[in-house]
Amino acid sequence: MQPTAHAFPENARAALADARLRKALGTMKSGFQGNRAAAIARMPEWEELREEGRRIKDHVLAHLDVYLERFEARVVANGGHVHWARTAAEAREAVLAICRQAGARSVTKGKSMVTEEIGLTPFLEQHGLQTVETDLGEYIIQLRREPPSHIIAPAVHLTRDQVAESFRRAHGGLDPGRPLEEARDLTDEARAVLRRKFLEADVGITGANFLVAETGSTVIVTNEGNGDLTQSLPRVHVVVASLEKVVPTLEDVSTILRLLARSATGQEFTSYTTFSTGPRRPGDPDGPEEFHVVLVDNGRSALLGTESQEVLRCIRCSACINHCPIYAAVGGHAYGWIVPGPIGAALTPGLLGLEEARHLPNASTFCGRCEAVCPMKIPLPKIMRHWREKEHAAALSPTSYRYGLGAWAWLARRPSLYRTGAALAARLLGRLGRDRGRLVRLPFADGWTDWRDLPAPEGKTFFQLYAEGRRPNSPGDVR
Repeated sequence: MQPTAHAFPENARAALADARLRKALGTMKSGFQGNRAAAIARMPEWEELREEGRRIKDHVLAHLDVYLERFEARVVANGGHVHWARTAAEAREAVLAICRQAGARSVTKGKSMVTEEIGLTPFLEQHGLQTVETDLGEYIIQLRREPPSHIIAPAVHLTRDQVAESFRRAHGGLDPGRPLEEARDLTDEARAVLRRKFLEADVGITGANFLVAETGSTVIVTNEGNGDLTQSLPRVHVVVASLEKVVPTLEDVSTILRLLARSATGQEFTSYTTFSTGPRRPGDPDGPEEFHVVLVDNGRSALLGTESQEVLRCIRCSACINHCPIYAAVGGHAYGWIVPGPIGAALTPGLLGLEEARHLPNASTFCGRCEAVCPMKIPLPKIMRHWREKEHAAALSPTSYRYGLGAWAWLARRPSLYRTGAALAARLLGRLGRDRGRLVRLPFADGWTDWRDLPAPEGKTFFQLYAEGRRPNSPGDVR
């Protein structure tokens, strides 16, 4: 995918004007948020489990080389092959070489964010391999030649009517009068089309939610079963995974799995949790003849030891995305790269660079919901603030913003002057808005007042109340 993160302001404006997108995003909030809340309410040890998950991932990141080498040794001992890829290009070439060695003509793929990141599907198609996404959401957006807009629900930006339009256009050999109004109609048609692809495939490619150093296993969690068919029916199974997916033991996988599904869809466990450990062994009834793992760095190792390292704890559950008011307003495509929402705003600048992705850390209200719901306790607002500081230091932010911030900093370093100015400003604004109790226009704040009124200040300032020993939010205080 060609990144367009640099155009986030323009992308966001276009998204806000898209009525169909508004309708599609409107159905997302209640489902994901409500299901997660209900699942967590049934688990009294939730916070202890989050802390254990954080500890596991921090330990791995501190000893990443050890666990990756241990994982590689176990894969090889099980009869598999490991390929190391420093860049997206190296990863694509490694997968292509495996397909060519196998004499492949057709490839099936399970849902994988890292293969989207490296642009694997269009690359294989350009080299003559018929490549089909088998996750329903990924299949839909492949037909539409669009990138995913969400980590676990790639087609959440589409309405049912849009999906039906895509199916009628792509499945030309079927009865044009067939009903496609209901979700069951769409899933039945996709199942029938994809079944043939599963049976014809020479190579199956999946991602991995976890890589287990103890056993050399790869783990995928799905709700459709397409991942199992993708990795068990073809002669060759290729796993493409980023480095940070490794965990030490099967017990660690079990711990994090208890966090993953509840945070993602509100399920206690997904419908399918599948462990793959090497190629088919003598006596196995099915499975691939070859097993390959392509380990992708693509900028992640450069984050180790930096202020952004904690972003590598992410288990791609999408909880932060599902609770983000910015994502809910503009959708995933506005972010201009594969990983949207708060996790994308924290990760993308580290992988693509600030010049490309500097707008993303600013696409946040810093309400803190993303950190509050993250099962791995990633301090997403702190990481976004770090990128904002980097942006300011590199003089990438607008000149007016930098001078304005400099003026505010000069004033803030002089407390008496700051408090006097704040009190005067509060009184002035209070008088300007006394008739309505709000301000409909305000110089230098048109980004706010273009869309909503600004409540007029009333009563005393925070500092005045604090000096009096009263809490600003106590009953009787006028705010």
